[in-house]
Amino acid sequence: MKLKFFQLIDWIMLLCVLLLAVAGIFFIYSSAVNQHGQLVKKEYIKQIIWVSFGLVLLIAAAVYDYRNFERYISVAFGVLIILLILTRIFGKTINGSKSWLGIGDFGIQPAEFGKIVYILFLARFFHKTEDMPERKRFFQALGIMVFTMGLILIQPDLGTASVYIPIFFFMCFAAGVPVRYILGVLSFGMLTIFLAILPVWQDQIAGHTYAILNILTVKKIRVLFTVGFGAITLTGLLGMIFFRHNKYYYWITFVSAIVFGAMVFSLGVTKVLKPYQIQRLIIFLDPYTDKQGSGWNIIQSKTAIGAGGLFGKGFLRGTQSHLRFLPEQSTDFIFSILSEEAGFLGGLAVFLLYFLLMGRMILIIRRAANHYGYYIASGVLGLFFFHFMVNVGMVMGIMPITGIPLLFLSYGGSSMWTAMVCVGIMMSVNYRHFAFMHQE
Repeated sequence: MKLKFFQLIDWIMLLCVLLLAVAGIFFIYSSAVNQHGQLVKKEYIKQIIWVSFGLVLLIAAAVYDYRNFERYISVAFGVLIILLILTRIFGKTINGSKSWLGIGDFGIQPAEFGKIVYILFLARFFHKTEDMPERKRFFQALGIMVFTMGLILIQPDLGTASVYIPIFFFMCFAAGVPVRYILGVLSFGMLTIFLAILPVWQDQIAGHTYAILNILTVKKIRVLFTVGFGAITLTGLLGMIFFRHNKYYYWITFVSAIVFGAMVFSLGVTKVLKPYQIQRLIIFLDPYTDKQGSGWNIIQSKTAIGAGGLFGKGFLRGTQSHLRFLPEQSTDFIFSILSEEAGFLGGLAVFLLYFLLMGRMILIIRRAANHYGYYIASGVLGLFFFHFMVNVGMVMGIMPITGIPLLFLSYGGSSMWTAMVCVGIMMSVNYRHFAFMHQE
């Protein structure tokens, strides 16, 4: 099939990518200027290089027929697992996390690039198992997600690991997995997190204990409740075996298993995450309880966004970033700088560009030529949606701080190249749709 370049490229998506990337370069430059107007870092030069090479990767991914990935992705997934294990053993420790693998100044973040491999591998799994029983298919897919996330969580890199969850949910929904399974896992995850953070919330945010919550925080009472829900789950399972047509046993088992699993797994979360890390997840509820510590980031970010007003202070005129009040200002909090200097209208423009980009992705999903492309496109949409919602929500103080970058805007080569390749793959899926139309 002869490639038609102008039909291959989705020009609306490319325009959104370019505008976001260029804006990112400008505000990364601004983030490196101090209160005296001096440029103290040259991160913007690296960002220009990463954007330029990223565009090459985007075009290459668009040209390559995405259907060929299905043949080799199992090997690539195996390589990813090996890299994640090597990263945990030999990785470079940055901000308390062993998530970088490399020599000297050169390094890669396998978990970041792993998002692409994970999407392609999970898409292959769903494509190859369309005739498998629903429950078996779902739990095998869940096992893939848990196994992959587990290797990232032990680094520990909670932010990157969390992105794998919405990708899984979006692809499960696209694959026709019963909604009750998706809601069950979502409920289990939320309840697990709630139980894990509850003691820290009582100590750090509420400042006192609630008697009604003692069943979840007092160790002896909690053990009794855990054993109790375990017994109910077992009873429900026996009821399902002996009374197969009685749906009551199914729902009793379904609900009690979620509670029992959450109470058990929440203990594991508290072992993996330190109390100060858990505090970062909940400090957005009241950042002023630790305004010089964990709450500092949110307070300064909200101050920057509010100071921007409608039109902003103007490029290079922001005070929060130039006075170095904003932490990680070229990466996690780049939207705060943009909002302070470009104002509400600048932030609105970013929102519109992302909505347009994701709108095009939805269109590509709807007209994908085959199921493999359909699943891939759904996973990519989940990735972009989660990155955007969590990062913007984080800097506005309505979401936990998890260290998730704003794709195309935040400083960083790994996230930039990952996002570029994902957009290129979406274009490949879209172009092959036209090819199938012509064949017909």
